[in-house]
Amino acid sequence: MMEIAETFARESGEGPLYKRLKTALEEIIRGGSRAGEALRAGAVLPGERVLAAELGLSRVTVRKALSLLEAEGLISRRQGSRTEVGARVEKSLATLTSFSEDIRARGQVPGCLWLFKQMSRPSSAEMMALGIAGTAPVLRMKRVRLADGLPIAVEISAVPARFLASPELVGDSLYEALATRGLMPERAVQRMRARAASADDALHLACEAGAPILSTERRCFLADGQIVEYCETRYKGEVYDFVFELHR
Repeated sequence: MMEIAETFARESGEGPLYKRLKTALEEIIRGGSRAGEALRAGAVLPGERVLAAELGLSRVTVRKALSLLEAEGLISRRQGSRTEVGARVEKSLATLTSFSEDIRARGQVPGCLWLFKQMSRPSSAEMMALGIAGTAPVLRMKRVRLADGLPIAVEISAVPARFLASPELVGDSLYEALATRGLMPERAVQRMRARAASADDALHLACEAGAPILSTERRCFLADGQIVEYCETRYKGEVYDFVFELHR
């Protein structure tokens, strides 16, 4: 609390108090304050009432500042619950990177919770995406992707059995298993859409059913044009920013 008060006191200048408070809190969250170290995802901030009392501000002012931070994904709040630092991730759509690479670039520790790894007949969507017959088996994998232990995405991947013939071939990382066999994807085609979280999504992502999520479908290609993976990922909408670089 002392660090917040000191940082807010340094935020002199013009502008509404709520914007000055928002700037001070953002500085602390991102690690730009004199303390020097960013707050990790899940760190708890003082409540609205405590901030108002300690800083001599109205609760309306504090609420506006927290609402701005929440809109940018820097914090998460639930009515009647505590305010936590969010785990927002910025992902470029111009480069083919793995989930783990994205999370490490954010300074966080990637992890996953495997829900299943199994050989199966392909679904109709997998048949079309991978260009295979209904009799060609696939290795289908489903997992919850974590950042600093917090769930932020659910991922379902399918790889033709001719590339990976057994679930035991995949340890913690699918891409490591592919790279070991000289099957690292060289390019991908991806599409993205907004949707509402299903009951299953809500269970795994610790959000409410109907909450906004971003769903991506990606086909990954080898250098010779073979499709090595079809992947659907459902991202928690409040923690992911997708970044495009555009050229005229």
